[in-house]
Amino acid sequence: MNLKTRISAFIELGKVLYIEKDNFIPKNKNTWFTKENVDFAITEIIKSIEKDNIEKWISNYPNLRKKIIPRKIGVIIAGNIPFVGFHDFLSVLISGNIFVGKQSSKEDKLLSLIIKFLIEIEPEFNNFINICKERLTDFDAVIATGSNNSARYFEYYFGKYPNIIRKNRNSAAVLTGNETDEELKLLADDIFIYFGLGCRSISKLYIPEGYDFSKIYINSEKYDYVKNHNKYSNNYGYNRAIYLMNKDTFWDNGFLILKENNMYTSPISVVFFENYKNLATLKERIKIDKNNIQCIVSRKGIIENAIYFGQSQKPKLWDYADNIDTINFLTNIE
Repeated sequence: MNLKTRISAFIELGKVLYIEKDNFIPKNKNTWFTKENVDFAITEIIKSIEKDNIEKWISNYPNLRKKIIPRKIGVIIAGNIPFVGFHDFLSVLISGNIFVGKQSSKEDKLLSLIIKFLIEIEPEFNNFINICKERLTDFDAVIATGSNNSARYFEYYFGKYPNIIRKNRNSAAVLTGNETDEELKLLADDIFIYFGLGCRSISKLYIPEGYDFSKIYINSEKYDYVKNHNKYSNNYGYNRAIYLMNKDTFWDNGFLILKENNMYTSPISVVFFENYKNLATLKERIKIDKNNIQCIVSRKGIIENAIYFGQSQKPKLWDYADNIDTINFLTNIE
């Protein structure tokens, strides 16, 4: 199967997903995967594999047009947000390799339905896709995503193979205090989509001293429905109770807690914040912490390589997790 055929199949897949996207809603058993979040995720996938986007992405890799000996790529998929493994799935297949996937029990229906549609479009993909029910076996290289604890396990078992091993990362926003209401509404999207469970979800705010939190709360009101989600509500109640018992200082609007903390990883329903005195010092701090940060959100021109508000959950095909170029990895396996 040549590159042109592979590209055409994924472009056609986007058209099929647009027609069939409502069929994904009941195809999961993870209560974090709400209708709203599944619909958002599948809509972003459809956009990403439009013809212009795929062609722009692969134009950076002339080696993809060469005929290769397909390698078996073991892919261990996390289960934190809907379709979280789709980019690895796409990358492995578009590069002409064989996808050997191990899905999380938290998300083992959504990608399977995509696979069904893709094989109906191009039956030859049936020879390039293998989903493992048990442990991952028979592979030439590995792409594994998980927590810091699971990453140690991955490194122990897969360290002798060519690999990409992704650990915990979180995302942050840098605010100046001059953001418009529209920008803060977009920031709310970056915080609340997927309930904050994604590595691109904003879990940390850098704010100037004296920042008025009411601006964030007023512009987050459209997400007050999260308090009706049982698991989110339980997390919110638990974290609030702990902070109250510990007599910690925090801000609260009934569904989002803001608490001062220098860590990047915050609990569900909590966003940490830190004050900064000047941007120059903050920029140096961010450079030092780059291996803990997936992406930074801010106004344009504030932080180098930052993305604009409302875009953290809308990565392009060339926005690689952990800044590791997956296609470059897949096309250079020896």
